[in-house]
Amino acid sequence: MPESDVSRPVPYWRISGFYLFYFASLGVIVPYWGLYLQSLNFDARAIGELMAVIMATKIVAPYLWSWMADHSGRSMRIIRIGSVCAALVFAGVFLNSGFWWLALVMALFSFFWNATLPQFEANTMNHLGKDTHHYSVIRLWGSLGFVLAVVVLGQVLDTVGYSLVPSAVFVLFIAIGIFSFLVPEAPAQQHEARHGSMLGMLKQPVVIALLLVCFLVQMSHGPYYTFYSIFLKQQGYDSSTLGWLWALGVVAEIIVFLYMHKLMPRFGSRPLLIAALLLTSVRWYLIGHFVDSFPIILLAQVLHAASFGLYHAVSIELFHRLFKGRLQGRGQALYSSISFGAGGAVGSYASGLMWDMYSPELIFNLAALAALLAFFIAWRFVKVAS
Repeated sequence: MPESDVSRPVPYWRISGFYLFYFASLGVIVPYWGLYLQSLNFDARAIGELMAVIMATKIVAPYLWSWMADHSGRSMRIIRIGSVCAALVFAGVFLNSGFWWLALVMALFSFFWNATLPQFEANTMNHLGKDTHHYSVIRLWGSLGFVLAVVVLGQVLDTVGYSLVPSAVFVLFIAIGIFSFLVPEAPAQQHEARHGSMLGMLKQPVVIALLLVCFLVQMSHGPYYTFYSIFLKQQGYDSSTLGWLWALGVVAEIIVFLYMHKLMPRFGSRPLLIAALLLTSVRWYLIGHFVDSFPIILLAQVLHAASFGLYHAVSIELFHRLFKGRLQGRGQALYSSISFGAGGAVGSYASGLMWDMYSPELIFNLAALAALLAFFIAWRFVKVAS
């Protein structure tokens, strides 16, 4: 169990429990929400637009909530409000299944839901103190939650039907709300008296480059998060196989998280980021061109270790290192807003527009090019002192 110091042990299991259920909900939404929408007879464009709604709220919500948390110094209170409100609003999906109603409910629930994770990440880092390299040991429980959710649900959806998906999400949201009340507020970290302003940070070339890299990486994930399951179903894969494929990717991610506390000190954040971006580009190319080859699809899923596991752990560390003091929560929120928010929304919306017009090969090629561009930007401009 990691500790930041001998007198203040980290509440490891309570923090891990929150991650477990939070990412279990993602293990339902990411692989199966698009298929649920398809079962309601929405076309590819509508699915892309509805998925983009979830991503788009991440542009504003995390930063708005983080501003309140940073000024109040009570990030866990913000997390609890967001968690409870997300569960209450999500219940609206059971009332109507029309496009505009679902768009409204998804916008509102995700506004609250997307506010919680960046603040929880900052709270976790504060609990860890100087031992931030132990972050991945705690965060891997989120990956385990994702695996359990995606595998268990995948076993039953072909039999029970996709109407089960909203109920599964709702139950997990309730569990997230419960755990938000179990995790304590971390003691405030001591930082240098002068840590600059947000505007000053945003003018730094390394910050601009890192934000652009994060935007491009998550934009490249758009076709994967929105249409990967639909793409494979069209090629004859059943829901059970889809579940195991998603789980394989996250198991690979877990292995990376287990070793990040050794990889980061040994290789440094910049080389690890560059490697992750190059492998991300390779992954999208493989999915687009070799969907009929099960061994290559397996390899592509293993590369999730790089495209998310390695990339995310390094990014969290870099933003934690760059944004200090009262800027810390807003730094993590900025990472979420620009990457998972703006990048994810653009990627989901664009792939929805193109899916019925162009071949999946072309769309995944464009995703690979976006990741490759991120690789060159990181290689040239992202240089952060250890």
